[in-house]
Amino acid sequence: MRCDDDGVRVRAGVRVEGVVQGVGFRPFVHALATRLGLSGIVGNDASGVFIEIEGAPEAVEAFLDGLRDPPPLAVVDKVATRSLDAVGGHGFTIVGSDGAGERRALVSFDSATCTDCLKELRDPADRRYGYPFVNCTNCGPRFTIVTGVPYDRPNTTMAGFAMCADCAREYADPADRRYHAQPTCCPACGPRLALGDEADPLQAARAMLAQGAVLAVKGLGGYHLAARSADEQAVATLRARKHREDKPFAVMVPDLDAARALCEIGDAEAALLTATRRPIVLAPRRPDAPLADEVAPGNRAVGLMLPYTPLHHLLITEPTVLTSGNVSDEPIAYRDDDARERLAGIADAFLTHDRPIHVRTDDSVMRVFRGRPLPVRRSRGYAPQPVPIAQGPAILACGAELKNTFCLTKQGRAFVSHHIGDLENYETLRAFEEGIGHFRRLFDINPQVVAYDLHPEYLSTKYALEQDIPGIGVQHHHAHIASCLADNEATGPVTGIAFDGTGYGTDGTLWGGEFLIADLTGFRRVGHLEPVPMPGGAAAIREPWRMAAAYGARIDHPDYETVARMAERRVKAPLTSSMGRLFDAVAALLGIRDRINYEGQAAIELEQHADPREGGSYEPEFRDAESGGFVVAGRSLIEAVAADLRAGAATPIVAARFHNAIATLIVEGARRAGCSVVALSGGVFQNMLLLERAVTGLEAAGFTVLTHHRVPPNDGGISLGQAAVATALS
Repeated sequence: MRCDDDGVRVRAGVRVEGVVQGVGFRPFVHALATRLGLSGIVGNDASGVFIEIEGAPEAVEAFLDGLRDPPPLAVVDKVATRSLDAVGGHGFTIVGSDGAGERRALVSFDSATCTDCLKELRDPADRRYGYPFVNCTNCGPRFTIVTGVPYDRPNTTMAGFAMCADCAREYADPADRRYHAQPTCCPACGPRLALGDEADPLQAARAMLAQGAVLAVKGLGGYHLAARSADEQAVATLRARKHREDKPFAVMVPDLDAARALCEIGDAEAALLTATRRPIVLAPRRPDAPLADEVAPGNRAVGLMLPYTPLHHLLITEPTVLTSGNVSDEPIAYRDDDARERLAGIADAFLTHDRPIHVRTDDSVMRVFRGRPLPVRRSRGYAPQPVPIAQGPAILACGAELKNTFCLTKQGRAFVSHHIGDLENYETLRAFEEGIGHFRRLFDINPQVVAYDLHPEYLSTKYALEQDIPGIGVQHHHAHIASCLADNEATGPVTGIAFDGTGYGTDGTLWGGEFLIADLTGFRRVGHLEPVPMPGGAAAIREPWRMAAAYGARIDHPDYETVARMAERRVKAPLTSSMGRLFDAVAALLGIRDRINYEGQAAIELEQHADPREGGSYEPEFRDAESGGFVVAGRSLIEAVAADLRAGAATPIVAARFHNAIATLIVEGARRAGCSVVALSGGVFQNMLLLERAVTGLEAAGFTVLTHHRVPPNDGGISLGQAAVATALS
């Protein structure tokens, strides 16, 4: 900073990077500069926000300090300053945006309706009273409507809505909280609701829900299907039409009191429910909760969320099922014509609006583990906020087949995508490809390296191998552990314990119960569950009783002998060391589930049956592996479960003892592996009973334990792990 001739004034050029566009940052800067009596300019460009500030030295210093306390939705990653010659002048001006140059500006996540907008929504004297699209710089749609950067109205799906004079006046006033709020609108100029020919779509929609109808509702990132959650017939109808036999539905409640009437809500759950990100939060269901049995059959937890758009606040007056607008296994519908075609056989009516959705984005799902979030699905409200990563070349990581996300990196930031879904049909694959293209344009990323899973049949792998850039294959379970390391900004080495359903191993078998000594550059397999056949391959995933037969347990099933011979002779029975398949076998042996209707169902229901008060356990059997390291005999645990059943032990007791045995196995395996730090990853660690007992046991044994808190431990976190490995190897 340089003084002018009289030595009184200094001028500085300031660049601010992070989430600083579309979040009220420029008006905040304007107000701060004006309050301190400073002159200068502020504007958006492709990299973030640029500022020139001039005045007394102490006032300029106070201004720079004040930048560290930004508006609610802003995230300041970097502030860089440089000295300029003082030029004099008076007043502080917000100048137009400059879209030239390399794009480094970040896009804000979609944010729940703020308190100020809610007051307007509920004030009969306000011109936006009852308007379902009220928003300002502190809330509203962002990522789902952005088509490009800089974040200006022409680069959003609001481009087709010309502002009325009143909205334009607010938009142009730096003192107004709608200054350059790109989705600014009102009933006179903004989007409108429609429900067939109804004159009052909102009132008609509420009446239909009250009468037991299933309603398709166009939301922020796609369509939902809604039904009264206390109405047994309505929920059963929705489940039957959607072909979703057992998987739980999420429930939107009007406020926190309504949430507490349904579930046990602690401080951490309340904080997540009421945060601007508004995820679905899984919480223990109250025994007397007024919910239809079909909301979450066989599950002690219910996924709750609070309203996050003005439309939700107006529509949801009592607990209401609000589930993804799709048929099971298809991606959520978000384009109007597609939604009407695909949901026609499910919904009785469509509550829609005419603001286009640019990016299909499912609701995020969170649990709470020891007071902090444990992501199950990271999507709306979190994407596209980046995760810190080491500096390196631009990477495209293509993720896994199930629960797919992709990840693009640039200059120390890993942009993990919203939830894409299972890459098992053309529609989801198209969403995957379109999403990569959108992120590349939005963040100006031209990948130099592509990372991918080793499984040759994954569609994400095939896509990666079609790219004309160098590729790095990353073993599935190494990617899990690398994801946990990146999530905790660690590099290793650690004992990585990766427990999941299946992942392609370096020996051509299907891994899933792995103990690895790992860092970001590589791994060594030091232990694993003893491999067993998977009779029928993928059929053994759909029918857990097959895994019980493979482990030598006698199952009352007409095809038992055939499947047992398949396992014995290794006919159409690839080997697997999967912990998820061991959980399946126990669930089948206990009579809990012999055929699943959604991924992981048998293991989830096994956890639900376990008595958390039971302290007994089975003794895991460890053996030395011929190639070094150790193997754990899963068959010995199956035999112990079977013996307990024959002795008359109750299912909840046996299920709990099995969980305790796996926790014991984890601690003993970590001891044998030898590292003082343990990283836990893989879908099995979404099991809260197991996770709590494993972490408790590891910490009691003196280990430092890393768990996930920014990306899921399931395959939704794989892309971040791939990116971290590829960065370390490049």
